[in-house]
Amino acid sequence: MNTISKIITWKRNLIASILVLLTLMVLDFYGIHTNQFYFLKVDNYIFSTLAVVHLLYLYVVWFKIREDELPDPKMRNVEYVLYLILFVYGFKIYESLQILNSAQIYQDQIIPSTFKPMATLNLILFSILPIMTLYTFWLRKKMIGVYNFDNYNSKLNIWQ
Repeated sequence: MNTISKIITWKRNLIASILVLLTLMVLDFYGIHTNQFYFLKVDNYIFSTLAVVHLLYLYVVWFKIREDELPDPKMRNVEYVLYLILFVYGFKIYESLQILNSAQIYQDQIIPSTFKPMATLNLILFSILPIMTLYTFWLRKKMIGVYNFDNYNSKLNIWQ
């Protein structure tokens, strides 16, 4: 794991995570079967709302590493919410697989030529996202520290 952290640094991981999240936020409004964007469907805003929480966590990790700060309870709470969001990412992977496999079901229908490439792109991006999220958790533990608030006040140096 140490060689991986030399190749995929924390900055590269955060930038890649942000790019994947923003791409998926846009693609979540895209209708693969119809080749159109749907901005009036409420279902399309669920992932975007959850992605904002993920982006907030990435910002907190970036700030803590840059400022060399200790983890705090607010960061821990955002990370715990992100653990729950990982289940949504798992569901989105399953949903992307179902959509990609639905091409055989709708063979007699007119399916746009962009169906398979876009469905494959969605599946790949949704599959990469949990891996990068778990890697971010590992980087947080390695670079910022573990959540140990029993002796939190003793680690603070008020004279710095």
